[in-house]
Amino acid sequence: MAGSHVYAGAARGMEGKRGGLFRQEVGDTRWEFLANGLPQDIGVHAITPHPTEPGVVYAGTTAGAFVSTDHGGKWQRLALPDPAADVWSITIHPTNPRTLYAGISPPGVYRSDDGGDTWKKLADPNLPPRVVMSFACRVMRLAVDPNSPDDVYAALEAGGTMRSRDRGETWEDCASDLIRFCEDPKYRSRIVSQTEIEGMLDGHALTTSAAAPGTVFLANRMGLFRSADHGESWQDLEVGRFSPLTYGRDLRTSPHDPNVMFAALSPAFSSHDGGIFRSRDVGRTWERFDHGVKAEATMMAVAAHPRDPSQVYGVSKTGQVFGTQDGGKSWSEHRLPEGAGDCYALACG
Repeated sequence: MAGSHVYAGAARGMEGKRGGLFRQEVGDTRWEFLANGLPQDIGVHAITPHPTEPGVVYAGTTAGAFVSTDHGGKWQRLALPDPAADVWSITIHPTNPRTLYAGISPPGVYRSDDGGDTWKKLADPNLPPRVVMSFACRVMRLAVDPNSPDDVYAALEAGGTMRSRDRGETWEDCASDLIRFCEDPKYRSRIVSQTEIEGMLDGHALTTSAAAPGTVFLANRMGLFRSADHGESWQDLEVGRFSPLTYGRDLRTSPHDPNVMFAALSPAFSSHDGGIFRSRDVGRTWERFDHGVKAEATMMAVAAHPRDPSQVYGVSKTGQVFGTQDGGKSWSEHRLPEGAGDCYALACG
């Protein structure tokens, strides 16, 4: 598709590695480092292309949020209440694209009702401090239910999930039923905190679907989960029935078919394997989608093109970008330039 690009974001703070934002035009093999208007050596956590305005891209970074109107050629800082906030997620409302949400660390949410020109800081979630990690909790992903446009959900690392039924004006904790799983030893996991409920609260991504009203889907350290009652209770999708890889890092609903979902799955956060999986029945069953390429590290993100259903991309932590432009029939790999930091964010558009 003419004028389409793949965007990848790298972390900062790694010795000898560079954080920042990279761009590759679809069909090319070269990566460009994007720096016009962006601070030096930032970590990039979120990249969100506009679904209907080609060229408009939002980026969430360790030094605030930015927007480009020319496919990343130049960037402008968004006027968040805290302009330098650590932004981990940016979501565009599925039925009203003038409304945007941004999730930050420590946990908080901003909303814009005018396409990103002005922003409001929403109510403090006041989440219970269940897990003490070596990093501040963060809002990793925000999703709006297209069937109930006032319903907003958030995945937190490491705080589980929360929801708002009033466009973010108030928030409710939705993690209690996730903790219930830890009565079964197979759902217990502790790496850096004081408690074995850590794994179930290690939320990485969530999504909603027009094909599943009132339902939210979650990817966390322990797998993929679904709530069919607005986050009140949760069920394990048991993705291990279909994949030996169960560490859920990313989860996206296709912008072209609400029955189709894509997941980035791996053995663990630090691993030497990973893959992209697809569900064609709203998460009930899953199949390996990528093939012919080998991830050397955890698969961190998956991205579906907003206007071309044949394009899907994934990225490993070490910067291997995998992509298909023919609906999964064939795949190619284009590694980020030498010196790029660990990759956490990916988008195309």
